Amino acid sequence: MPRETVILECTEARKEGKPPSRYLSSRNKKLQTEAVEKKKYNPFLRRRTLHREIKKA
Repeated sequence: MPRETVILECTEARKEGKPPSRYLSSRNKKLQTEAVEKKKYNPFLRRRTLHREIKKA
């Protein structure tokens, strides 16, 4: 299957000294070759922030 699970991490939290929030999402590797970016809620900052795909450890 071309669909894979990706981890999205907040891009703004570390700049403000807070822990980053993370979400799981999926994407189709064949149709979407670039990294995923979504606006998601960060409970530590109490607002919607930009979350980007990170590499799995």
